[in-house]
Amino acid sequence: MYLSRAVKDAGHEMKAVLVPDPLWLKKIKDYNPDVITWSLMTGNHKAIFDVNRILKSKIDFFSLMGGPHVTFVPDCVKQPEIDAVCIGEGEGAIVELLDKMEAGEDIRSIPNLVFADPDQPDGMLRNAPRPLIQDLDALGLPDRSLLYDAGPIYANSPRKVIVTQRGCPMMCSFCFHHAWKRTYGATNKQYVRKRSVSHVIEEVNYIRANWPLDFVHFLDDIFNLKDDWLEEFAERWPKEVGLPFDCILMANIVKEKQIKLLKKAGCVYSRIAFEAASDFVRNTVFRKNTEKQHLIDASRWIKENGIRLGSLNMLGGPGGTIEDDFETIKLNIDCGVDHPLASIVQPYPEFDLNEITEGLGVAVAEYDDFPANFNREATIQVADKEKIENLHKWFPILVRFPKLLPFAQKTLGKKWLSKPLLIMYMLYSEWLVTEQNVIYNKAQGIKNPLKWAPIDFTVRCVSKGVIRAVSGLGIKFVKRWATKLEMGDERVQAHMD
Repeated sequence: MYLSRAVKDAGHEMKAVLVPDPLWLKKIKDYNPDVITWSLMTGNHKAIFDVNRILKSKIDFFSLMGGPHVTFVPDCVKQPEIDAVCIGEGEGAIVELLDKMEAGEDIRSIPNLVFADPDQPDGMLRNAPRPLIQDLDALGLPDRSLLYDAGPIYANSPRKVIVTQRGCPMMCSFCFHHAWKRTYGATNKQYVRKRSVSHVIEEVNYIRANWPLDFVHFLDDIFNLKDDWLEEFAERWPKEVGLPFDCILMANIVKEKQIKLLKKAGCVYSRIAFEAASDFVRNTVFRKNTEKQHLIDASRWIKENGIRLGSLNMLGGPGGTIEDDFETIKLNIDCGVDHPLASIVQPYPEFDLNEITEGLGVAVAEYDDFPANFNREATIQVADKEKIENLHKWFPILVRFPKLLPFAQKTLGKKWLSKPLLIMYMLYSEWLVTEQNVIYNKAQGIKNPLKWAPIDFTVRCVSKGVIRAVSGLGIKFVKRWATKLEMGDERVQAHMD
């Protein structure tokens, strides 16, 4: 959305197409774009490469890949269907690219862009990134019409995502921030940037004036990063916006005063990163720099102020054991977590955690081996791999119903239970979201019978089921066409059909 704002402010046009969409090929052909941009994360990169390959076989366009995956693994630009890769933040790069293409000028010296070049030692022409954008307010408001015109489901949702900052000062080994910071050679002062409270409120009120908005989901890594910002926010938000919201907090800098400010502002749900109960895994391996007492204190203050407590956890940490993961569950229980969230460790490329797993001899062999869903499968070859995957599916239920712990322990080694446990996990995850919705509605005084928990849960499950079915059909279509392009053999397609 920020890319679209920059593009349109520079006098160019931009539209989005969401895949899967039965008319996606027709929409793209009708629009006939000069450039198609993609944002890739490790895990979904293969599917995007396939869609890009399909489009290249049907229409002529300049293919520009961006996002975390290609920032850290730019050598995909050597694929003939990819024209360039954008490293890091792309607002300046995409505008300069469009300007120069329109003027018929050379584009191969544009900062942030990487091109295939057989004359270079590594086969790539790499242009250094331009400096990080320091004044986020100067970017303007993100162009939400880009997404909402393409997907009415997002436009009509009463809950919208807002981001108030870029960057994070922490050096967590499993997160992209330390690697992204290294790409720029930036200090924390240069890397961590915050929008003004006025700019955030302006965006929220703009959304509310144009689309449904009942609740705000702040997606910042650390919402409590700056005390003075939080104090101004807590003073102005109830008066100028007055909507309930949720946010993520960093436990090792949480103060009781901050929680009281959040409660005053209208926060109804806060998440903190537990990650692991083991001090060794949490601080030596994950580099969280967070003591267990920080987690206990932050949890207590959140609960005492009547805010729903969520937790972020990771299972299967290198150097840890299945017993350590059970201790993480017990820590969540002791802290009274209402909404536990868990993922399975994924040591993505260029992350320090990847080097740690390489040193331990348990690293992922190829980038293509990473799953699209980081909360489904353990990719590193840790001990008790199947047990960790099954425990992950039990995680939220065990935190809320600890009496099931003895029974759950007996099921972990049974591979055939993986699918039933996954269904159980998905259904209970939807129930936890329904609990959130009840809190959101209560905060706004909404008493519509259609918002009652059983009805909300049923609607959510049916809607998600339809979306997953359509998505599955879209993925099968992409794989079918990608195989056709790679094999060039109609007999393969006949067999797949």
